[in-house]
Amino acid sequence: MKKTLIALMTFAAVAPAAWAQDRIYRCGNEYTNNASQAKERGCKLVEGGNVTVVQGARAGGAPAASGGGGSTAPSASASPANAPRVDTNDQRARDSDARAILEAELRKAEARQAEIAKEYNNGEPQRTALELRNPQLWIERTAELKASLARADSDVAGIKRELSRLPAANR
Repeated sequence: MKKTLIALMTFAAVAPAAWAQDRIYRCGNEYTNNASQAKERGCKLVEGGNVTVVQGARAGGAPAASGGGGSTAPSASASPANAPRVDTNDQRARDSDARAILEAELRKAEARQAEIAKEYNNGEPQRTALELRNPQLWIERTAELKASLARADSDVAGIKRELSRLPAANR
């Protein structure tokens, strides 16, 4: 009885702190508990549960702004102020290297795609001796080849998409 009473008193002392949370306002993608700032910016009160905000890292390794946030996130194309500048020739060399790597990957992916397509044989792969005795194995291998061919097609398309995003090659 005494232990139960002590546990109940401890819970009664701690519970209000756990339940008490300042009002939280949402301002676009930012959250704040500063009521005056929220009113100025036209933020909306968040109701119906606790809010947990996990701070992430911004591009360039700089930590995200903490707190109620009066800052706005930079656009995706803007680089941080402390980002090192890259010489135009160096950037061209990097782009050229990236293009060469992607072109080599594309050649490998296309070769693999052709190899799988040849083995798949338009859905009629050649049966092995074991598959002649057990047709279910042939059906399973055919399904695996079909899935592999779809993955290979997707890989080739993805590499081509990445190549199209790179600046034109300067030759």
